[in-house]
Amino acid sequence: MAKQTNQELGKTIIELVGGKSNIISLVHCATRLRFKLKDESKAETDELNKLDGVIQVVQSGGQYQVVIGSHVKEVYNPIMEMTGLDDEEGSTDQLSDGNILNKFVDIISGIFTPFLGALAGVGILRGFLTLAVTIGLLSDQSGTYKIFLAASDGFMQFLPMAIAITAARKFKTDPFISLAITSALIYPEITANAVTGALNFFGIPIIMNPTGYMQTVIPIILFVWVQSYIEKFAKKISPDALKIMMVPLVTILIMVPLTFIAIGPLGTIIGAGLGKGYAVIFGFSPLVAGLIMGGLWQVFVMFGMHWGLIPIALNNLTTNNFDTMTPMLLGAVIAQAGAALAVALRTKNEKRKALAISGTLTAIFGITEPTVYGVTLPLKKPFIAACIGGAVGGGIIAAGGVKIFVGGLISLLSIPGFISTVDGVESNVVIGIIGTVVAFVVSFVLTFVLGFDREDEHKDNAETSVSNNSKENEMIKAPLTGKVVKLDDISDQVFSSGALGKGVGIEPSSGELRAPLSGKVTTVFPTGHAIGITSDSGIEILMHIGMDTVELEGNGFDIKVTEGQQVDEGTLLVVADLVYIKDKGYSTITPVVVTNTTSYLDVLDLNQTDIVTGEELLTVVK
Repeated sequence: MAKQTNQELGKTIIELVGGKSNIISLVHCATRLRFKLKDESKAETDELNKLDGVIQVVQSGGQYQVVIGSHVKEVYNPIMEMTGLDDEEGSTDQLSDGNILNKFVDIISGIFTPFLGALAGVGILRGFLTLAVTIGLLSDQSGTYKIFLAASDGFMQFLPMAIAITAARKFKTDPFISLAITSALIYPEITANAVTGALNFFGIPIIMNPTGYMQTVIPIILFVWVQSYIEKFAKKISPDALKIMMVPLVTILIMVPLTFIAIGPLGTIIGAGLGKGYAVIFGFSPLVAGLIMGGLWQVFVMFGMHWGLIPIALNNLTTNNFDTMTPMLLGAVIAQAGAALAVALRTKNEKRKALAISGTLTAIFGITEPTVYGVTLPLKKPFIAACIGGAVGGGIIAAGGVKIFVGGLISLLSIPGFISTVDGVESNVVIGIIGTVVAFVVSFVLTFVLGFDREDEHKDNAETSVSNNSKENEMIKAPLTGKVVKLDDISDQVFSSGALGKGVGIEPSSGELRAPLSGKVTTVFPTGHAIGITSDSGIEILMHIGMDTVELEGNGFDIKVTEGQQVDEGTLLVVADLVYIKDKGYSTITPVVVTNTTSYLDVLDLNQTDIVTGEELLTVVK
């Protein structure tokens, strides 16, 4: 079956999770779609797991999680368009389902997921900025340094603003009212008075940290939750004609003093308690803490339990200006890369090799879900080897007193963040590097030695060998007449990056799209802008007429075949009105790609410039 585009993959996922009517809400993180479904039993989990483009389905924390990979947003966007869901879906009424743990995971993931990418980006920038100063590349008195410092540290300083927005969406309350309340909490004069402790409200003393509410986490989440109820009260008592003014006014008048007097101090106490609790556990034995966290972190991620630890890490960072939890997780992340690289070097299965190489790279940069679900976990032994490597690396890092001074996802790029930026606080960067290398090496060696004895490994290799030796190279003919362009020159990144497979583009002079070889029509988009064909020998070809032409909703396209129809080379598939498409402002460049490129040795461009329908365009090397 031809590989689906993101649009069709999204449509199929909607159908397999039980349809639009079964979806309460949808958000995405770095690699997965996180559905909240009315009835998870309606979802066809087995079919989703088999779906090309889906790495794994995980049911955890009250969420139905479909793991896609690092391009998850490209699947998320069409799903949101097709379903008409709002990014802010998911009210507090919907949190009543499931147990307390599920509710907690759902709330925390919904609040922190949207800005983790931005937090990771500024964290990496801050780490490299510190490195530049340490090695003398930049002066901390230079204007360049100060501008980059603002770029890397500003988001962390004003983190309450981001939390206010995402928490408001999660608790289904007005995010701009939340921002107005947060602005009062971090108002410069308020922050300045926090140092002296001279602030009061009608004689009631206001208790705050010396830094006020800058960088705080828990007080913001608490007040937004309370705000969701106060806002409902304000709506009830406000006349309809004045609600636009009265609801914000009443909510702010109540919430700002209430937060300063009670909610803020309570949140600060909870945060301090979490910090002290973690410090006691970590202080009992950093080595044991590192072994446990490094060894089990990927298991926590699989079951969504890691969301409960993220607020603790952020709280450590905002309270102490450093965190000791996050560094010991680097071993667990890099260990997955080591195991995946060993799989790539040991396996003879081309598909598995390509997936393992990709998984190695994504894990190095902190995204482990594709590696875990696509490579190490299905093979079992590599996953166990990675957990052992992560435990050893985590233990070394924790015992060595490594600290991190920036926020964000942990990855190899986080190492500069281990350099101390706080006077009097030491962090052993060298031990952090050693622990990371050890985690990689241990998981690599264990995977390479233990292997991954699976029956289908030998079967796949045998079948691949027979297939490659028994068939000759195959030619793909041009489906259109026009000018040939390289995939690299196509504006659509999905095609130009080769993510969908190797091939070329054609800028057509004629709108008649014909079959490039004999085979079965496996995909016909209702809009007519794309056709997929699988040849009799198994080559999967996708032809996409124009860029973003799905937005024309079928106008300008006349489909001549049906899905499942057997066609001969040269059969007319679609007639496209090129003039109409161009008049609507769309490019007519048509990518022709082999979507199962990894099943073959190579797909070669014959370097044509001008082509006529039926002439040789590509060679599939078997």
